[in-house]
Amino acid sequence: MKFSIRSLKLKKRMVLILGLIALLQTSIIGLFALHNLNRSLDEQIGQQALHVAKTIAAMSEVIDAVQRKDSAMLQPLSMHLAQKAQTRFVVFGDQDSIRLSHPNPAMIGLSLVDDDDDDISPTLKQGIERVSKAKGSLGWSMRARVPVYDHNGKDIIGVISVGYLLDTVEATIAGYRITLILVIIGAFAFSVLTALWFADHFKKATFGLEPEQIGRLFDEQKATLQSVREGIIAINSEGQITTINQTAIKTLGLPTDTDLTGQPIEELLPDSAMLEVLASGEPQFDNEVWLKGKNLIVNRLPLHQGDTITGVVSSFRRKDELDQVSKKLTRIQQYADSLRSQAHEYSNKLHTIAGLIQINAKEEALALIGQETQDHQELIHLLVASVPDPILAGCLLGKYNRARELSLRLNIDPESQMADLPENLPRDQLVSILGNLIDNALEATRSHRGAGGEVKLSMTDLGNDLIFEIEDQGAGISGDRQQRIFEKGVTSKTGSGHGIGLYLVRKLLDDLDGTITLEPADNSGSRFIVYIPKVQSHD
Repeated sequence: MKFSIRSLKLKKRMVLILGLIALLQTSIIGLFALHNLNRSLDEQIGQQALHVAKTIAAMSEVIDAVQRKDSAMLQPLSMHLAQKAQTRFVVFGDQDSIRLSHPNPAMIGLSLVDDDDDDISPTLKQGIERVSKAKGSLGWSMRARVPVYDHNGKDIIGVISVGYLLDTVEATIAGYRITLILVIIGAFAFSVLTALWFADHFKKATFGLEPEQIGRLFDEQKATLQSVREGIIAINSEGQITTINQTAIKTLGLPTDTDLTGQPIEELLPDSAMLEVLASGEPQFDNEVWLKGKNLIVNRLPLHQGDTITGVVSSFRRKDELDQVSKKLTRIQQYADSLRSQAHEYSNKLHTIAGLIQINAKEEALALIGQETQDHQELIHLLVASVPDPILAGCLLGKYNRARELSLRLNIDPESQMADLPENLPRDQLVSILGNLIDNALEATRSHRGAGGEVKLSMTDLGNDLIFEIEDQGAGISGDRQQRIFEKGVTSKTGSGHGIGLYLVRKLLDDLDGTITLEPADNSGSRFIVYIPKVQSHD
C-alpha cells in the first residue's frame, strides 16, 4: 500500500512535518556548531602550544642545557614544565634532530623524525615556527615547534616541541555532542507539542474540518455563488472585495476581464452603502436603491466574529424581476380567490336548491334559481357593456363572488364605463391595484357592519385619466393615520401580516404615474379615489 502524507489527519500531519523540520534544523545547526567548535579548539590549543613553546625556548637555563646537550638536566625540566603548563609533552631536540628529553625516557637519543611524518627541517634550518596536527610517538597531537637560539639570538642550536594530545579535544567535543543531542530531543519534543497545540487551535478555527474538506467546501461555495440568480458581493473589514459572483458583475455592468477581488468597494461602486453597514453594524433589508443606473432591491448584512465586525455581504436583484414575480403571484392569487369564491357560493346555492326540491318546494327553488340567474346576468351585462377588457372584467366578477361569500354586497355603479383602456397599460398592475383596494374595503365593511354591508365601486374613462372610486362602510381612518396609511407596515387592523396592500397599491401607482386620494365617505366609511393617466410620462 502506497503511503501518502495526505492520507494522515491534520494533527498527525503537522506533528510529522514540524517534528522532521525541527529535527533537520537542529541536526544541521548542531553539526555546523561541532565542526566550528572542533576547528576553534584546534586553533586555540595550537596557539596555546605555540605560546608555551616560545616561552620555554627563551629561558636561559634551557638555552644553556640545549647548547650543552645536557639530557640529564633537560629531562626532569621538561617533565616539570609540561606539568606546570598542563601540556601533554615538552620535548627538546638538538640541532641534529636528536631528542634530548621525552616523556618516555627510552626515546631519548633517538631522532625526532624516526616515527614522525612531519618535516622538522624548516624549523631547524630556517627558524620557522610551526603549529600542526600530526601523529608522533605518543599519538595524534596538536603541537607547536619553535627553534631554540643561542644567547645572541642568531644561531639555531636546537628545537622545542610542545603538544596537547587530541583526546582532550575529543573529550570536550563529546561533552558538547551530548548537550547537542539533548537539545535536538528537546527541540523535537517542543515541536511535537507545538504541532499538537496548533493543530487543535486550527481545528477549532475550521470547525473540525480537514484541509481537503475546506478545499472542497470552497469549491462548492464558489459554484453555489456563481449559480444563484442574485448578485452577491462581500467585503472585508478594510472595505476590499473578497467575493463577487458573475450575476453581480453582469447586473452592475462591471468589467469581466479584470479580477475584482481585493479592490476597494468605494472605487468600484462609489454609491454603495456597504461601508455604512461596516461602520454601524446595522443590517439593511429590502432597500430599494439606484445603482449603476439600475433599480435594485438590496439586502446588506454585517459579518461578525465574536464582537468584531469582519466584513459585510450584500445580495441584490433587479426590482423589475421581483415585480414580475410579484405580479404573477398576485394574478394567480386573484384567479384562485375568484374560483374559490364561485365554487363556495354555488355549492351553497346548489345545496339550498337541492333541499327545496327534496321538501317539494319547487316554486321557491325556481325563484331562487331565477334570482341567482338574474343577479349574475345583470352583472355580466354590465361588465360586457362597460368593461370589455376580459382581465379587468374577470377580476371584478371574482370580487363580486367574494363579497357574496362574505355575506356582503359589491355594488358596481351601472353608470360606470371603462372601455378606453390604453393598450400599453399593464393589466396585471391594474387588477392588483383594484383587487387590493376592494379586498381592504370588504374586510373593513365586514369588521364594522357585519353581514349585509355594502362596498361601492364606480369607474369612468372620460377625459385623460382612468378614475376608480371604492367606498366602504368601515369605521373610517383617523386624520393622523391618513397621512401614513400608504407606508409599509402601517395598518388600522389588528394582528400581524397587515400593512402591505395599500403600500403595494401606492408603489404600483407610482410606476404608472398615478395617484390615490383618501377621503371620508358619506356613511362614516372611507372612499379611495384612484387616478391613472392614459398616457404615462415614460411612454
